[in-house]
Amino acid sequence: MYKIRLRPLVSAIVLTGCSSAAFAQLGTNLSVDLRSLSMGNAVTADPPGVNAVHFNPAGLTKIEGLQTEQQIIVANFDIQREFSVPPGYNVFGYSDDPMVCNDGPEVASDICTDFKDKVHGDVEYPSLYIPILKKMVDLGEGMPLVAPTMGIAYNPPGSKATYATAVYAPLVAGFGAENGNAGNYMGQQVALERITYLSPSMGYQVNDQLSIGGGIGMSYQAMGLKTDLRFPNELIGMLRMIDEVVCTPFKENSDIITDILLLGMCNAEEGMNPFGKFGQMQLAVEQSLSPSFNLGVLWEPTDDFSFGMVYQSAAKMRLKGKYHIDNAKAPQELINGLMSSPTGQILAAILGFPNYIPSSESGLVSMDFEYPAHFQAGIKYKVMPDLQVNFDVGWTDYSAWDKFTFEFDRQISALKVAKLLSENVSDSSLSLPLGFTSPWNFGIGVEYSATDRLKLRAGYEPRSSAIPDGKRNTMIPINNAQLFGMGVGYRFDADTDLDLSIGFLRSKDNIPANTSSLANQTGVNNLLLNPYAGLNVKTNTKITILGLNYRTRW
Repeated sequence: MYKIRLRPLVSAIVLTGCSSAAFAQLGTNLSVDLRSLSMGNAVTADPPGVNAVHFNPAGLTKIEGLQTEQQIIVANFDIQREFSVPPGYNVFGYSDDPMVCNDGPEVASDICTDFKDKVHGDVEYPSLYIPILKKMVDLGEGMPLVAPTMGIAYNPPGSKATYATAVYAPLVAGFGAENGNAGNYMGQQVALERITYLSPSMGYQVNDQLSIGGGIGMSYQAMGLKTDLRFPNELIGMLRMIDEVVCTPFKENSDIITDILLLGMCNAEEGMNPFGKFGQMQLAVEQSLSPSFNLGVLWEPTDDFSFGMVYQSAAKMRLKGKYHIDNAKAPQELINGLMSSPTGQILAAILGFPNYIPSSESGLVSMDFEYPAHFQAGIKYKVMPDLQVNFDVGWTDYSAWDKFTFEFDRQISALKVAKLLSENVSDSSLSLPLGFTSPWNFGIGVEYSATDRLKLRAGYEPRSSAIPDGKRNTMIPINNAQLFGMGVGYRFDADTDLDLSIGFLRSKDNIPANTSSLANQTGVNNLLLNPYAGLNVKTNTKITILGLNYRTRW
């Protein structure tokens, strides 16, 4: 029973932490610079104008005089989620899950006689977290996410130093669905964003071949979540069996003897059901100032070849915010039943159970979060005077997400009980082992100068997943992914350039039943989050990005 109390809070926290991890990987470098996007982000040796402050600040030395950039990026998230029933599906002998079963109330059976072929819980609209309002806002079905950015750089006449700053979004992602969507048990609304609002940087030309650079990024980080909760595991199935089988003869005929022998559990007005909704959780955490730094080197021994490296530091944060839980009637009634019996009260006191579960709970939560460090190196080579090829390799330290620890502003009775079962729990804190890895990735880009004014670009970047197979879920709608980019650059005159780019990222994932402890694992010990326990899960993610960049020199 203590698990019932613990689960809503734990589940929401798992979702929030994992969604951050997921989208950080999914969204890396998708919304920073359009030329880079069209080149598969293989631009370390060929940094893109003012946005070199992010990709390689040493490339700022390529700028002369005063230069400004404005760009608008539009992104559409198409995330499909599918659930299906494998042979032998059941939870403690029950399979009448209304999410996947067509049987109506006229079928008096705990075993489903007519399973649905496939159930879809697709994302329906994008969402954003608004800092001033401190809430998530739906943008409407079919509406894209829009991210305007800008930057400015200045190279004083005769100086070897170039100074710059830019406003850009290393990560903006969010989605939502209407009530009743099958995917809502792992996030009805999710929003994650990291916005760099000030990035003072400098590039310095050491000599004709070598440049170095560095910069400081000042960013805003936020996460928001709203999710329905359910827990189809063996423990809840056993409680349903007790309510429907053991307690049935005593529902209307209980007395002090039965209350003592059955711990008062039969006095609950509503019994537990592994397929029932246990409540809803809303949570948001943020940090207004999250500093980091970038260091870069650019070596250009000839006009046809260059080599670049960049290190983007980790950003360690203390995210703070609030949570709110609406509890369903069934878990409240279970505790009320225990409290109605002398033996139930004794058991609750021994195990440290709460005396009651309120209809709603709220409080403060904080977590230490690290935006991971990133290293990238690459080359630029002109195979022909009009044809340039870029190739980069990169590494991101997602192993920093081995464990997330959440701290609460008060002692939680459920945690007092749970700490007896896990070394990752204390009276007022909870640590979640994630075990992420740090993969290497590569990107390749091609630029063809069709004329002195017109350039055509194409890029490809396969992205290896940092998420272990045993932790995949629908909140993280990505495993391995592929990013394709195309673009056109046009020079109107010596001081004005326009870039039009399109990017397309796709990822398909298949999570067979009972293979992920954050999605569909069965058994009594799935204490944290498995809302689709015993079901096959598939995701299909498509992200389309379209943008326009306007660059002017003064």
